[in-house]
Amino acid sequence: MSLPPQPDQPAQTPLEAGPLAAVQHIVQLMLENRSFDHMLGFLYPNRSGPNGQPFEGLLGTESNNDSTGKPVTVSPINTSVTGAYFTPGADPGEGYANTNVQLFGSGSPPDPPVATMTGFVTSFESAITFDQRSNRSVQSGTTPASIMGVFPPTALPVLSGLARGFAVCDHWYSSVPTETFPNRAFACAATSQGHMNDATSSFTVPSIFGLMTRYGVSWKIYGYDAEPLTRGNFPDVMDAPEANFGKFPDFQADAAAGRLAAYSFLEPSWGSTGNSQHPNYDVALGEALILQVYEALRAGPGWAQTLLVLTYDEHGGCYDHVPPPSGATPPDSTVGEFGFDFTRFGVRVPAVLVSPLIPAGTVYRVPAGSMPLDHTSVLKTIERRWGLPALTARDAAAPDLGGVLTLTTPRNDDPLAGVSAPVSSGANPAAGEVSHLLSAQAQQVSDLQVPLSRLTYAPLLPNQHTPADYEHYIATRSETWKTARAEGDAPGRAEPTAGDNLPT
Repeated sequence: MSLPPQPDQPAQTPLEAGPLAAVQHIVQLMLENRSFDHMLGFLYPNRSGPNGQPFEGLLGTESNNDSTGKPVTVSPINTSVTGAYFTPGADPGEGYANTNVQLFGSGSPPDPPVATMTGFVTSFESAITFDQRSNRSVQSGTTPASIMGVFPPTALPVLSGLARGFAVCDHWYSSVPTETFPNRAFACAATSQGHMNDATSSFTVPSIFGLMTRYGVSWKIYGYDAEPLTRGNFPDVMDAPEANFGKFPDFQADAAAGRLAAYSFLEPSWGSTGNSQHPNYDVALGEALILQVYEALRAGPGWAQTLLVLTYDEHGGCYDHVPPPSGATPPDSTVGEFGFDFTRFGVRVPAVLVSPLIPAGTVYRVPAGSMPLDHTSVLKTIERRWGLPALTARDAAAPDLGGVLTLTTPRNDDPLAGVSAPVSSGANPAAGEVSHLLSAQAQQVSDLQVPLSRLTYAPLLPNQHTPADYEHYIATRSETWKTARAEGDAPGRAEPTAGDNLPT
Protein backbone atom coordinates (compact mmCIF):
# COMPACT_ATOMS: atom_id res chain seq x y z
CA MET A 1 0.00 0.00 0.00
CA SER A 2 1.34 3.44 -0.87
CA LEU A 3 0.94 5.70 2.13
CA PRO A 4 0.37 9.46 1.88
CA PRO A 5 3.43 11.62 2.54
CA GLN A 6 4.37 12.01 6.17
CA PRO A 7 4.68 15.40 7.91
CA ASP A 8 7.92 17.32 7.61
CA GLN A 9 9.56 15.52 10.51
CA PRO A 10 12.58 13.46 9.45
CA ALA A 11 13.08 9.88 10.51
CA GLN A 12 15.35 9.48 13.50
CA THR A 13 18.11 7.02 14.19
CA PRO A 14 16.87 4.03 16.26
CA LEU A 15 18.16 4.13 19.80
CA GLU A 16 21.27 2.10 20.50
CA ALA A 17 21.87 3.07 24.12
CA GLY A 18 19.92 4.09 27.22
CA PRO A 19 17.03 2.44 29.06
CA LEU A 20 14.50 2.88 26.24
CA ALA A 21 16.85 1.10 23.84
CA ALA A 22 16.53 -1.98 26.07
CA VAL A 23 12.78 -2.12 25.39
CA GLN A 24 11.95 -4.55 22.60
CA HIS A 25 8.20 -4.73 23.16
CA ILE A 26 5.70 -1.96 23.92
CA VAL A 27 2.31 -3.34 24.89
CA GLN A 28 -0.71 -1.07 25.32
CA LEU A 29 -4.07 -1.96 26.84
CA MET A 30 -6.59 0.86 26.40
CA LEU A 31 -9.75 0.56 28.47
CA GLU A 32 -12.86 2.73 28.50
CA ASN A 33 -14.28 5.87 30.04
CA ARG A 34 -12.95 6.37 33.56
CA SER A 35 -11.26 9.42 35.06
CA PHE A 36 -8.07 9.48 37.08
CA ASP A 37 -9.72 10.53 40.36
CA HIS A 38 -12.51 7.97 39.95
CA MET A 39 -10.01 5.09 39.74
CA LEU A 40 -6.77 6.28 41.39
CA GLY A 41 -7.56 9.49 43.28
CA PHE A 42 -7.05 7.79 46.67
CA LEU A 43 -3.94 5.83 45.64
CA TYR A 44 -1.68 7.85 47.97
CA PRO A 45 -3.03 10.02 50.83
CA ASN A 46 -2.46 13.74 51.34
CA ARG A 47 -1.23 14.27 47.77
CA SER A 48 2.12 12.78 48.65
CA GLY A 49 3.68 9.73 47.00
CA PRO A 50 6.58 7.57 48.19
CA ASN A 51 9.79 9.39 49.16
CA GLY A 52 8.04 12.74 49.15
CA GLN A 53 7.07 12.70 45.47
CA PRO A 54 4.12 14.99 44.76
CA PHE A 55 0.96 13.15 43.79
CA GLU A 56 -2.08 14.97 42.40
CA GLY A 57 -4.69 12.86 44.16
CA LEU A 58 -7.71 13.66 46.28
CA LEU A 59 -7.74 15.11 49.78
CA GLY A 60 -11.29 13.88 50.33
CA THR A 61 -12.75 17.37 50.64
CA GLU A 62 -13.32 18.04 46.93
CA SER A 63 -16.94 18.62 46.00
CA ASN A 64 -19.44 19.67 43.35
CA ASN A 65 -22.80 21.28 43.98
CA ASP A 66 -25.99 19.47 43.03
CA SER A 67 -28.91 21.20 41.31
CA THR A 68 -30.16 22.57 44.65
CA GLY A 69 -26.79 24.13 45.45
CA LYS A 70 -25.91 21.50 48.06
CA PRO A 71 -22.24 20.39 47.95
CA VAL A 72 -21.59 16.73 47.25
CA THR A 73 -18.17 15.60 48.49
CA VAL A 74 -16.06 12.83 46.98
CA SER A 75 -16.36 9.56 48.88
CA PRO A 76 -14.84 6.09 48.72
CA ILE A 77 -16.96 3.40 47.08
CA ASN A 78 -17.83 0.65 49.57
CA THR A 79 -17.35 -2.56 47.61
CA SER A 80 -19.04 -4.65 50.28
CA VAL A 81 -22.30 -3.12 49.04
CA THR A 82 -24.04 -5.16 46.35
CA GLY A 83 -23.51 -3.67 42.90
CA ALA A 84 -20.58 -1.46 43.89
CA TYR A 85 -18.48 -2.47 40.89
CA PHE A 86 -21.17 -1.07 38.58
CA THR A 87 -20.69 2.45 39.99
CA PRO A 88 -21.64 5.12 38.99
CA GLY A 89 -24.74 3.11 38.10
CA ALA A 90 -25.66 4.88 34.86
CA ASP A 91 -23.84 6.02 31.75
CA PRO A 92 -22.61 9.59 32.43
CA GLY A 93 -22.77 12.24 29.77
CA GLU A 94 -19.82 12.15 27.40
CA GLY A 95 -19.03 13.97 24.19
CA TYR A 96 -17.92 17.55 23.72
CA ALA A 97 -20.96 19.46 25.03
CA ASN A 98 -21.37 17.27 28.12
CA THR A 99 -17.66 17.51 28.88
CA ASN A 100 -17.96 21.29 28.65
CA VAL A 101 -20.80 21.18 31.19
CA GLN A 102 -18.66 19.13 33.56
CA LEU A 103 -15.65 21.42 33.17
CA PHE A 104 -17.23 24.86 32.82
CA GLY A 105 -20.87 24.50 33.91
CA SER A 106 -22.07 25.25 30.37
CA GLY A 107 -22.23 23.36 27.08
CA SER A 108 -20.14 26.09 25.48
CA PRO A 109 -16.67 26.88 26.88
CA PRO A 110 -15.96 30.42 28.09
CA ASP A 111 -13.19 32.61 26.72
CA PRO A 112 -10.60 31.97 28.05
CA PRO A 113 -11.54 28.33 28.72
CA VAL A 114 -10.67 28.15 32.42
CA ALA A 115 -12.25 25.01 33.88
CA THR A 116 -13.79 24.99 37.38
CA MET A 117 -14.51 21.20 37.34
CA THR A 118 -17.82 21.83 39.14
CA GLY A 119 -20.44 20.51 36.73
CA PHE A 120 -20.14 16.75 37.20
CA VAL A 121 -23.06 16.22 39.59
CA THR A 122 -25.56 18.31 37.64
CA SER A 123 -24.41 16.73 34.38
CA PHE A 124 -24.88 13.26 35.86
CA GLU A 125 -28.37 14.19 37.07
CA SER A 126 -29.26 14.98 33.46
CA ALA A 127 -27.59 11.76 32.28
CA ILE A 128 -29.68 9.64 34.65
CA THR A 129 -32.85 11.23 33.32
CA PHE A 130 -31.70 10.80 29.73
CA ASP A 131 -30.83 7.12 30.29
CA GLN A 132 -34.23 6.45 31.86
CA ARG A 133 -36.09 8.22 29.06
CA SER A 134 -34.03 6.25 26.53
CA ASN A 135 -35.04 2.96 28.23
CA ARG A 136 -31.46 2.32 29.27
CA SER A 137 -30.97 0.57 32.58
CA VAL A 138 -29.98 2.58 35.62
CA GLN A 139 -28.84 0.70 38.69
CA SER A 140 -31.20 0.86 41.63
CA GLY A 141 -30.09 3.47 44.15
CA THR A 142 -28.17 5.59 41.64
CA THR A 143 -28.32 9.31 42.41
CA PRO A 144 -26.52 12.37 41.01
CA ALA A 145 -24.11 12.09 43.96
CA SER A 146 -22.96 8.68 42.69
CA ILE A 147 -20.66 10.38 40.18
CA MET A 148 -18.49 11.57 43.09
CA GLY A 149 -17.76 7.99 44.15
CA VAL A 150 -14.09 6.98 44.05
CA PHE A 151 -12.69 3.45 44.08
CA PRO A 152 -10.21 3.11 46.97
CA PRO A 153 -7.00 1.13 46.34
CA THR A 154 -8.41 -1.90 48.17
CA ALA A 155 -11.27 -2.06 45.66
CA LEU A 156 -8.88 -2.17 42.69
CA PRO A 157 -6.00 -4.34 43.93
CA VAL A 158 -4.68 -5.00 40.42
CA LEU A 159 -4.65 -1.48 38.98
CA SER A 160 -3.60 0.05 42.28
CA GLY A 161 -1.02 -2.69 42.89
CA LEU A 162 0.61 -2.04 39.53
CA ALA A 163 0.44 1.75 40.07
CA ARG A 164 2.24 1.38 43.38
CA GLY A 165 4.51 -1.45 42.28
CA PHE A 166 5.73 0.37 39.17
CA ALA A 167 4.68 3.87 37.99
CA VAL A 168 1.52 5.95 38.00
CA CYS A 169 1.16 9.03 35.78
CA ASP A 170 -0.89 11.62 37.64
CA HIS A 171 -0.92 14.16 34.81
CA TRP A 172 -1.87 12.07 31.77
CA TYR A 173 -4.70 13.66 29.83
CA SER A 174 -6.99 12.34 27.15
CA SER A 175 -6.08 13.97 23.87
CA VAL A 176 -9.35 15.80 23.28
CA PRO A 177 -12.24 16.77 25.62
CA THR A 178 -14.79 14.44 24.11
CA GLU A 179 -15.70 10.79 23.65
CA THR A 180 -14.22 7.51 22.47
CA PHE A 181 -13.47 7.50 18.74
CA PRO A 182 -11.73 10.90 18.53
CA ASN A 183 -9.49 9.92 21.45
CA ARG A 184 -8.75 6.48 20.05
CA ALA A 185 -7.93 8.13 16.73
CA PHE A 186 -5.39 10.34 18.50
CA ALA A 187 -4.00 7.25 20.25
CA CYS A 188 -3.41 5.54 16.91
CA ALA A 189 -2.86 8.39 14.46
CA ALA A 190 -2.27 11.61 16.50
CA THR A 191 -5.31 13.26 14.91
CA SER A 192 -9.06 12.81 14.63
CA GLN A 193 -9.19 14.77 11.37
CA GLY A 194 -11.33 17.42 13.05
CA HIS A 195 -13.92 14.97 14.37
CA MET A 196 -15.19 15.50 17.90
CA ASN A 197 -17.85 12.81 18.39
CA ASP A 198 -18.45 9.12 17.79
CA ALA A 199 -20.40 9.64 14.57
CA THR A 200 -17.14 8.94 12.75
CA SER A 201 -15.18 5.77 13.45
CA SER A 202 -13.20 5.50 10.22
CA PHE A 203 -10.39 7.87 9.35
CA THR A 204 -8.33 8.38 6.21
CA VAL A 205 -4.89 9.24 7.59
CA PRO A 206 -1.81 7.09 8.17
CA SER A 207 -1.79 5.36 11.56
CA ILE A 208 1.10 4.28 13.75
CA PHE A 209 0.56 0.77 12.38
CA GLY A 210 1.00 1.85 8.77
CA LEU A 211 4.00 3.96 9.74
CA MET A 212 5.63 0.97 11.43
CA THR A 213 4.97 -1.18 8.36
CA ARG A 214 6.56 1.48 6.17
CA TYR A 215 9.73 1.42 8.27
CA GLY A 216 9.88 -2.33 8.81
CA VAL A 217 8.86 -2.45 12.49
CA SER A 218 6.46 -5.17 13.62
CA TRP A 219 3.02 -4.65 15.21
CA LYS A 220 -0.08 -6.60 16.08
CA ILE A 221 -3.60 -5.67 17.22
CA TYR A 222 -5.56 -8.02 19.47
CA GLY A 223 -9.30 -8.00 19.96
CA TYR A 224 -10.48 -9.72 23.11
CA ASP A 225 -12.93 -12.31 21.80
CA ALA A 226 -13.82 -10.75 18.44
CA GLU A 227 -12.27 -8.98 15.49
CA PRO A 228 -10.47 -5.84 16.70
CA LEU A 229 -12.54 -2.68 16.46
CA THR A 230 -9.35 -0.78 15.56
CA ARG A 231 -9.01 -2.87 12.41
CA GLY A 232 -11.73 -0.84 10.72
CA ASN A 233 -10.48 2.61 11.76
CA PHE A 234 -7.68 3.26 9.24
CA PRO A 235 -6.97 2.24 5.62
CA ASP A 236 -3.42 1.09 6.36
CA VAL A 237 -4.77 -1.22 9.08
CA MET A 238 -7.60 -2.54 6.91
CA ASP A 239 -5.05 -3.41 4.25
CA ALA A 240 -2.72 -5.30 6.59
CA PRO A 241 -2.30 -9.10 6.43
CA GLU A 242 -4.15 -11.43 8.80
CA ALA A 243 -0.93 -12.13 10.72
CA ASN A 244 -1.18 -8.62 12.20
CA PHE A 245 -4.40 -9.45 14.08
CA GLY A 246 -5.43 -11.83 16.81
CA LYS A 247 -7.58 -12.35 19.88
CA PHE A 248 -6.64 -12.44 23.52
CA PRO A 249 -5.64 -16.14 23.60
CA ASP A 250 -3.30 -15.36 20.70
CA PHE A 251 -1.73 -12.58 22.78
CA GLN A 252 -1.20 -14.97 25.68
CA ALA A 253 0.36 -17.53 23.34
CA ASP A 254 2.58 -14.93 21.67
CA ALA A 255 3.79 -13.65 25.05
CA ALA A 256 4.52 -17.18 26.26
CA ALA A 257 6.42 -18.07 23.10
CA GLY A 258 8.49 -14.87 23.03
CA ARG A 259 7.07 -13.73 19.70
CA LEU A 260 5.43 -10.43 20.64
CA ALA A 261 5.72 -7.67 18.06
CA ALA A 262 7.53 -4.42 18.73
CA TYR A 263 4.12 -2.86 19.42
CA SER A 264 1.04 -4.75 20.61
CA PHE A 265 -2.29 -2.93 20.95
CA LEU A 266 -4.90 -4.71 23.06
CA GLU A 267 -8.64 -4.13 23.14
CA PRO A 268 -11.14 -5.26 25.78
CA SER A 269 -14.48 -6.86 24.90
CA TRP A 270 -17.00 -4.22 23.87
CA GLY A 271 -20.30 -5.71 25.03
CA SER A 272 -22.30 -4.54 28.04
CA THR A 273 -21.27 -7.68 29.94
CA GLY A 274 -17.65 -7.34 28.85
CA ASN A 275 -14.44 -6.14 30.51
CA SER A 276 -14.00 -2.65 29.00
CA GLN A 277 -15.00 -0.93 32.30
CA HIS A 278 -17.25 1.48 30.41
CA PRO A 279 -19.86 2.82 32.86
CA ASN A 280 -22.07 1.20 34.01
CA TYR A 281 -20.39 -2.11 33.19
CA ASP A 282 -18.46 -4.39 35.55
CA VAL A 283 -15.21 -2.79 36.75
CA ALA A 284 -14.15 -6.08 38.37
CA LEU A 285 -13.98 -7.79 34.97
CA GLY A 286 -11.56 -5.11 33.81
CA GLU A 287 -9.40 -5.79 36.85
CA ALA A 288 -9.28 -9.45 35.82
CA LEU A 289 -8.24 -8.48 32.28
CA ILE A 290 -5.42 -6.24 33.51
CA LEU A 291 -4.17 -9.06 35.72
CA GLN A 292 -4.25 -11.53 32.82
CA VAL A 293 -2.25 -9.15 30.62
CA TYR A 294 0.35 -8.58 33.32
CA GLU A 295 0.68 -12.27 34.16
CA ALA A 296 1.06 -13.22 30.49
CA LEU A 297 3.86 -10.70 30.03
CA ARG A 298 5.64 -11.43 33.29
CA ALA A 299 5.68 -15.18 32.64
CA GLY A 300 7.03 -14.77 29.11
CA PRO A 301 10.68 -14.74 28.05
CA GLY A 302 10.46 -11.12 26.87
CA TRP A 303 9.43 -9.62 30.22
CA ALA A 304 12.76 -7.92 30.91
CA GLN A 305 12.52 -6.04 27.60
CA THR A 306 8.84 -5.05 27.85
CA LEU A 307 7.02 -1.80 28.66
CA LEU A 308 3.30 -2.21 29.41
CA VAL A 309 1.15 0.92 29.14
CA LEU A 310 -2.30 0.79 30.79
CA THR A 311 -4.53 3.66 29.70
CA TYR A 312 -8.17 4.72 29.33
CA ASP A 313 -9.38 6.50 26.22
CA GLU A 314 -11.42 9.22 27.94
CA HIS A 315 -12.97 10.13 31.28
CA GLY A 316 -16.50 9.14 30.33
CA GLY A 317 -18.14 11.79 32.51
CA CYS A 318 -16.55 10.53 35.74
CA TYR A 319 -15.34 13.14 38.23
CA ASP A 320 -11.85 14.59 38.21
CA HIS A 321 -10.64 17.67 40.07
CA VAL A 322 -7.73 18.80 37.85
CA PRO A 323 -8.54 21.28 35.06
CA PRO A 324 -7.22 20.02 31.72
CA PRO A 325 -4.44 22.27 30.40
CA SER A 326 -4.50 24.43 27.32
CA GLY A 327 -1.49 24.79 25.06
CA ALA A 328 -1.99 21.55 23.13
CA THR A 329 -0.47 21.51 19.65
CA PRO A 330 -3.13 21.16 16.93
CA PRO A 331 -2.27 18.06 14.89
CA ASP A 332 -2.95 19.59 11.49
CA SER A 333 -4.88 22.34 9.76
CA THR A 334 -8.20 20.47 9.72
CA VAL A 335 -11.10 22.59 10.98
CA GLY A 336 -12.56 21.06 14.12
CA GLU A 337 -16.20 20.23 14.61
CA PHE A 338 -18.25 22.47 16.92
CA GLY A 339 -15.64 25.21 16.71
CA PHE A 340 -13.00 23.24 18.61
CA ASP A 341 -9.43 24.25 17.77
CA PHE A 342 -7.52 21.31 19.33
CA THR A 343 -5.50 23.52 21.66
CA ARG A 344 -7.04 22.01 24.80
CA PHE A 345 -6.44 18.55 26.23
CA GLY A 346 -9.20 16.34 27.57
CA VAL A 347 -9.82 15.29 31.18
CA ARG A 348 -7.19 13.30 33.11
CA VAL A 349 -7.40 9.55 32.76
CA PRO A 350 -5.68 6.71 34.63
CA ALA A 351 -2.30 5.75 33.21
CA VAL A 352 0.02 3.14 34.69
CA LEU A 353 3.44 2.18 33.29
CA VAL A 354 4.76 -1.30 34.03
CA SER A 355 8.27 -2.58 33.39
CA PRO A 356 11.00 -4.30 35.41
CA LEU A 357 13.12 -1.25 34.48
CA ILE A 358 10.85 1.05 36.57
CA PRO A 359 11.44 1.47 40.33
CA ALA A 360 8.49 0.67 42.59
CA GLY A 361 6.53 3.65 43.85
CA THR A 362 7.29 5.94 40.92
CA VAL A 363 5.01 8.92 40.30
CA TYR A 364 5.96 9.82 36.75
CA ARG A 365 5.65 13.34 35.41
CA VAL A 366 7.39 15.23 32.68
CA PRO A 367 9.39 18.32 33.74
CA ALA A 368 7.44 21.47 34.56
CA GLY A 369 6.84 23.59 31.51
CA SER A 370 6.86 20.58 29.18
CA MET A 371 3.98 19.48 27.01
CA PRO A 372 1.93 17.14 29.26
CA LEU A 373 1.51 13.44 28.71
CA ASP A 374 -1.42 12.38 26.56
CA HIS A 375 -2.26 9.43 24.32
CA THR A 376 0.20 10.60 21.67
CA SER A 377 3.04 10.09 24.15
CA VAL A 378 2.84 6.37 23.36
CA LEU A 379 3.25 7.18 19.68
CA LYS A 380 6.21 9.42 20.47
CA THR A 381 7.81 6.62 22.51
CA ILE A 382 7.46 4.17 19.61
CA GLU A 383 8.82 6.75 17.19
CA ARG A 384 11.80 7.58 19.37
CA ARG A 385 12.59 3.94 20.14
CA TRP A 386 12.56 2.79 16.51
CA GLY A 387 13.61 5.99 14.77
CA LEU A 388 10.31 6.82 13.07
CA PRO A 389 9.07 10.25 11.96
CA ALA A 390 6.05 11.83 13.63
CA LEU A 391 2.59 11.31 12.18
CA THR A 392 1.36 14.86 12.92
CA ALA A 393 2.41 17.99 14.74
CA ARG A 394 0.72 16.66 17.91
CA ASP A 395 2.92 13.60 18.40
CA ALA A 396 5.94 15.60 17.21
CA ALA A 397 5.38 17.89 20.21
CA ALA A 398 4.50 15.14 22.70
CA PRO A 399 6.92 13.92 25.38
CA ASP A 400 7.93 10.27 25.27
CA LEU A 401 7.92 7.82 28.18
CA GLY A 402 11.59 6.88 28.18
CA GLY A 403 12.32 8.91 31.31
CA VAL A 404 10.36 6.49 33.48
CA LEU A 405 12.88 3.71 32.79
CA THR A 406 15.59 4.52 35.31
CA LEU A 407 16.90 1.05 36.23
CA THR A 408 19.73 -0.55 34.31
CA THR A 409 19.13 -4.02 35.75
CA PRO A 410 15.61 -5.47 35.46
CA ARG A 411 13.80 -6.18 38.73
CA ASN A 412 12.75 -9.76 39.45
CA ASP A 413 10.17 -9.11 42.20
CA ASP A 414 6.43 -9.37 41.60
CA PRO A 415 4.32 -6.57 43.15
CA LEU A 416 1.15 -8.58 42.44
CA ALA A 417 2.29 -11.81 44.08
CA GLY A 418 -0.74 -13.24 45.86
CA VAL A 419 -3.11 -10.62 44.40
CA SER A 420 -6.32 -11.75 42.75
CA ALA A 421 -8.89 -9.73 40.84
CA PRO A 422 -12.07 -8.75 42.69
CA VAL A 423 -15.42 -10.30 41.83
CA SER A 424 -18.54 -8.17 41.57
CA SER A 425 -21.81 -8.86 43.32
CA GLY A 426 -25.31 -8.10 42.15
CA ALA A 427 -26.84 -7.99 38.70
CA ASN A 428 -25.25 -6.07 35.84
CA PRO A 429 -27.69 -3.20 35.22
CA ALA A 430 -26.69 -3.02 31.56
CA ALA A 431 -26.93 -6.75 30.78
CA GLY A 432 -29.13 -7.28 27.75
CA GLU A 433 -28.38 -3.88 26.25
CA VAL A 434 -26.48 -3.55 22.99
CA SER A 435 -23.49 -1.39 23.89
CA HIS A 436 -22.68 1.72 21.94
CA LEU A 437 -19.34 0.33 20.74
CA LEU A 438 -20.79 -3.06 19.81
CA SER A 439 -23.34 -1.24 17.69
CA ALA A 440 -20.62 0.94 16.17
CA GLN A 441 -18.50 -2.08 15.30
CA ALA A 442 -21.46 -3.79 13.67
CA GLN A 443 -22.03 -0.73 11.51
CA GLN A 444 -18.32 -0.65 10.72
CA VAL A 445 -18.18 -4.26 9.50
CA SER A 446 -21.43 -3.81 7.55
CA ASP A 447 -19.52 -1.28 5.44
CA LEU A 448 -16.81 -3.81 4.48
CA GLN A 449 -16.83 -4.05 0.71
CA VAL A 450 -17.95 -7.41 -0.70
CA PRO A 451 -20.18 -8.28 -3.66
CA LEU A 452 -23.87 -8.71 -2.81
CA SER A 453 -23.65 -12.25 -4.14
CA ARG A 454 -21.73 -13.17 -1.01
CA LEU A 455 -24.47 -11.78 1.24
CA THR A 456 -27.37 -13.82 -0.16
CA TYR A 457 -27.69 -15.91 2.99
CA ALA A 458 -25.80 -13.63 5.38
CA PRO A 459 -27.42 -11.97 8.40
CA LEU A 460 -28.49 -8.36 7.86
CA LEU A 461 -27.70 -5.60 10.32
CA PRO A 462 -31.28 -4.22 10.59
CA ASN A 463 -32.42 -7.64 11.81
CA GLN A 464 -30.06 -7.73 14.79
CA HIS A 465 -31.52 -6.88 18.19
CA THR A 466 -29.71 -8.52 21.12
CA PRO A 467 -26.05 -8.42 22.15
CA ALA A 468 -25.69 -12.02 20.99
CA ASP A 469 -27.21 -11.08 17.62
CA TYR A 470 -24.71 -8.28 17.19
CA GLU A 471 -21.74 -10.40 18.22
CA HIS A 472 -22.76 -13.12 15.76
CA TYR A 473 -23.28 -10.57 13.02
CA ILE A 474 -19.83 -9.00 13.57
CA ALA A 475 -18.13 -12.41 13.49
CA THR A 476 -20.04 -13.68 10.46
CA ARG A 477 -19.81 -10.52 8.39
CA SER A 478 -16.08 -10.18 9.18
CA GLU A 479 -15.41 -13.74 8.04
CA THR A 480 -17.35 -13.13 4.83
CA TRP A 481 -15.14 -10.16 4.05
CA LYS A 482 -11.92 -11.98 4.93
CA THR A 483 -12.88 -14.96 2.75
CA ALA A 484 -13.80 -12.71 -0.16
CA ARG A 485 -10.53 -10.81 0.19
CA ALA A 486 -8.50 -14.03 0.33
CA GLU A 487 -10.20 -15.21 -2.85
CA GLY A 488 -9.61 -11.93 -4.67
CA ASP A 489 -13.28 -10.98 -4.60
CA ALA A 490 -12.98 -7.91 -2.36
CA PRO A 491 -10.74 -4.84 -2.34
CA GLY A 492 -7.44 -5.05 -0.49
CA ARG A 493 -4.90 -7.80 -0.11
CA ALA A 494 -4.91 -10.86 2.08
CA GLU A 495 -1.33 -12.05 1.87
CA PRO A 496 1.93 -10.42 3.03
CA THR A 497 4.07 -8.79 0.39
CA ALA A 498 7.70 -7.78 0.31
CA GLY A 499 8.17 -4.91 2.73
CA ASP A 500 5.71 -6.13 5.34
CA ASN A 501 7.28 -6.65 8.71
CA LEU A 502 5.10 -9.15 10.52
CA PRO A 503 5.20 -10.57 14.03
CA THR A 504 7.17 -13.83 14.06
